[in-house]
Amino acid sequence: MSSIRYEKDATGVVTLLLDAPDQPVNTMNAAFQADLREVVDRLAAEREQIRGVIFASPKRTFFAGGDLRALMAVRATDAAAFFRELEALKACLRRIEQLGRPVVAAINGSALGGGFELALSCHARLCIDDPAIEIGFPEVTLGLLPGAGGVVKTVRLLGLQNALPLLSEGRRLAPATARAMGLVDGLVRDRDELLASARAWIDAHPDARQPWDEPGHRIPGGTPSSPAVAGVLPIAPAILHQQTRGNFPAPEAILAAAVEGTQVDFDTAMRIESRYMTRLVTGQVAKNMIGTLFFQLNDVKAGKSRPAGLPRWRAGRVGILGAGMMGAGIAWACASRGVPCVLKDVDLATAQKGKDYSARLLAGRVGKGRTPAAEAEKVLAAIAPSADVADLSGCDLVIEAVYENREVKAQVTREAEAVLDAGAIFASNTSTLPITGLSEASTRPGQFIGLHFFSPVDRMQLVEIIRGQRTTAETLARAFDFVLQIGKTPIVVNDARGFYTSRVFGTFVNEGMALLGEGVPAAVVENAGWQIGMPVGPLAVLDEVSLKLADDVLHQELADLERERCAHEHDHDGGHAHGHAHAHAHRHDHHGSGHTKRTGSSAGHRHTHNVKSRRIPESAVYVLEKMAHGFGRMGRAHGGGFYDYPQHGGKTLWPGLTVFERGGRSIPFEDVKDRMLYVQAIETIRCLQQGVLESTRDANIGSIFGWGFPAWTGGTIQFVNHVGVRAFAARAQALAQRYGERFAPPELLSKHAEQDTPL
Repeated sequence: MSSIRYEKDATGVVTLLLDAPDQPVNTMNAAFQADLREVVDRLAAEREQIRGVIFASPKRTFFAGGDLRALMAVRATDAAAFFRELEALKACLRRIEQLGRPVVAAINGSALGGGFELALSCHARLCIDDPAIEIGFPEVTLGLLPGAGGVVKTVRLLGLQNALPLLSEGRRLAPATARAMGLVDGLVRDRDELLASARAWIDAHPDARQPWDEPGHRIPGGTPSSPAVAGVLPIAPAILHQQTRGNFPAPEAILAAAVEGTQVDFDTAMRIESRYMTRLVTGQVAKNMIGTLFFQLNDVKAGKSRPAGLPRWRAGRVGILGAGMMGAGIAWACASRGVPCVLKDVDLATAQKGKDYSARLLAGRVGKGRTPAAEAEKVLAAIAPSADVADLSGCDLVIEAVYENREVKAQVTREAEAVLDAGAIFASNTSTLPITGLSEASTRPGQFIGLHFFSPVDRMQLVEIIRGQRTTAETLARAFDFVLQIGKTPIVVNDARGFYTSRVFGTFVNEGMALLGEGVPAAVVENAGWQIGMPVGPLAVLDEVSLKLADDVLHQELADLERERCAHEHDHDGGHAHGHAHAHAHRHDHHGSGHTKRTGSSAGHRHTHNVKSRRIPESAVYVLEKMAHGFGRMGRAHGGGFYDYPQHGGKTLWPGLTVFERGGRSIPFEDVKDRMLYVQAIETIRCLQQGVLESTRDANIGSIFGWGFPAWTGGTIQFVNHVGVRAFAARAQALAQRYGERFAPPELLSKHAEQDTPL
């Protein structure tokens, strides 16, 4: 045996040390399963000489769970073989339960998934009382269910109503919480006390049996035929569907296995669980989620996108320019991870308001018992509000989070660099402006980089690192290390307008406007976005972002394109004009957080652009212009946009949107949904083709964590593989013929389709 050490003492207590060689954690791989069978055979053979059994681990964790690489490899044709293997594993665990000797799990570290299923096969579970230890079943977050008895046993321990949230939401519990729920039988202080308590439990329970093996055992709370359960169970599928939108098979399988299992005997319930597990393992959604949310995410955190060979770096002090929503959030991200920061704005009162944001977050956490008051004070002390640029002296990283305007950003860049040490890095939090252009204001462009945080920063994990044309590898490596230092997830992209996340996310909201402009009712557009799994519909997103910002970004793009065209024509002795006139009158009322505020005048300003947007379909431009300037509906912050926001009650779609339905053509609902998904995936492929992205890993992680691309797909690129590259390319071509060239398969997609190789 290589992964389990069998040690029997003079009193007849066997300690089974779970210690897979050359692995940081124990997993339920093929080697472990073979060793477990051998161990169980030996326990049965030596039963008369055994007084009890302890499962323990010398590693930092108790047991990490299943072998995900092996699960990823299971295909539909392997279903029968997988089912047999799973049943064999469960039979082995069942023999432990029915050994006739007390068996204790001595949990010294996290026990998740298959690891906790192993613990549930023991008659008692004792655990070190350390809040860092996690206990639970996270399988659902990877498209699976606890298939080694986790569903059946948890329901029989806790009852349907208590077990289902734990199983279907993938909750991870601290030991004290698990003890209160009845999943853990006792808490101890340290490893020595853990083993001593396990031996004491064996002494006190020589005839231990599992609760479900006791005569007359009843499921807590009752079965589906019990009045209390029967009253709530019929609505459970509807509630679940509202959460999953029918895109995630695992929660539905968990509900089915749990409910069906309560109506049959224990062994039959275990077989039902195995059948549902087999269905999930052989399905594509689980493979999408495991591949991206486990393997690719771990690769990102391990630094696969970081320049190799450079020493690790930690920021000692960070400066933040602009104490608005983003700057305040970045200050929280730094301080909450122990990184001191200076939060600077035009005056001290504004900077203090930015610090107050962290104070409010901490007050909520202290009130809920999640953060001790002393720790909260320490976090707040790490944020130094300031109105003096000289206070940035000594910062080794400065992040500007000011108004999205080149001139403003150039001004604060020059001011900050004047007081910074020679080795300090300067980063821009811009979401769309090319970093190479912004770095022209810097005297050290090699140390200039983009750090695009997402709002709200305290809840959004992703940070998009943008490498400018002159950004050095050392600067990139340090930026990457800083993002990990503050507990965020970094992806690396190369410089381009909109970078990756803003560029591709823009295609989603633009497609929503395009559909509206083509006559699709607004409710249909929003429901389609909801059904495919986006967090909210595209029109609702635009209201939150503000149509005013979208309009400003559009006209910044048109102005830049016009300058490029003029330069091109000048280089060709005048050349020839092309494009189309794009004109309207509107006011400039810019209110940005940070160092500059501009108030609008009552006079309108006429803008005529003889160019066409490269990002936004004409029907979407029409809707944006009509909403922002025809109707004056600029979004939620401006009183209303696509939605009305009454003082009391929920938001509702603005009735005036029916104007866009006049003369519209009929578009199949499947096309509406596919247009939203495909346009994002196709634009991501263009980013790969153009070198904006260098890995599918960063594409997938960035899409799910950045703007909420449906997790069931595995991300924008994995969605293509989910459909199949040839089928995807054919569908994209059909959409292009019906709705425009933006759906045309890029060359990279066509190449993979010809070779039938995944992206």
